[in-house]
Amino acid sequence: MKSIETIMRTSPVIPVLVIEDAAHAKPIAEALVAGGLRVLEVTLRTAAALDVIREMRKVPGAIVGAGTVLNEADLRASIDAGSEFIVSPGLTEPLGKAAIASGIPFLPGIANAGDIMRGLDLGLRHFKFFPAEASGGLTALKALAAPFGQALFCPTGGISLASAPQWLALEPVLCVGGSWVVPKGAPDAAAITAAAAQSAALR
Repeated sequence: MKSIETIMRTSPVIPVLVIEDAAHAKPIAEALVAGGLRVLEVTLRTAAALDVIREMRKVPGAIVGAGTVLNEADLRASIDAGSEFIVSPGLTEPLGKAAIASGIPFLPGIANAGDIMRGLDLGLRHFKFFPAEASGGLTALKALAAPFGQALFCPTGGISLASAPQWLALEPVLCVGGSWVVPKGAPDAAAITAAAAQSAALR
């Protein structure tokens, strides 16, 4: 199993995917991998999400994880579906302890110093800064990162292809999460591959 840091360093952008139809899963994953984005975060925001994870795991080269994991039940369901990593919008002690006990790579959400301290107390040092723009943007993350030199981040929320390079230029930022790569609806494989290639070239 890859470490969460290895996963974060695989691609500069992790597509944040909201997919309503499991039939779209493999074409989307194949298009993303073809464009150079191998790490795929499938959010548990749709009824199809767990089936999407199962289908995407069949695509060679794809590293598929679950996002919007809110509690231990979500964690267990995601692992059972084949998730290779877990992303949560926030960090609670029960979810953090359960994720650590499972051994799965875990990227919990933080928005302030207290969240980071809670994560460090659990032995975590890789965090999703979320919602990035609404939580103060680049200025806020620079200020938060200063006293926590051991922490590394994946900002997500409100980031675009245009703004991503500014975030990626920050030393503690290993990657960013982006929903711009794959629009909702029926997939246009060529457009997704082109958007993925643009995103993969940001580093």
